[in-house]
Amino acid sequence: MYLEIITPDKKIFEGEVSSASFPGADGSFQVLNNHAPLISLLRDGIVEYKSKESTQRLNITGGVVEVLANKVIVLVDGIES
Repeated sequence: MYLEIITPDKKIFEGEVSSASFPGADGSFQVLNNHAPLISLLRDGIVEYKSKESTQRLNITGGVVEVLANKVIVLVDGIES
């Protein structure tokens, strides 16, 4: 599936991944290929995504995620170092 992570300032990541995990407002959840359509608020926490090369983790400060037709768009308020 295709993942795009964007902050108000810049694009953080864009590419193919096998899975992605998010800190949802009502609890953490994982998205895999062919996931049902979904829109969710995100709370502060860790976004983790796995590509063929590696697993990456980002500490985000809230946002929104949309899943539709094997494309995941994540709009995050900010990224903490």
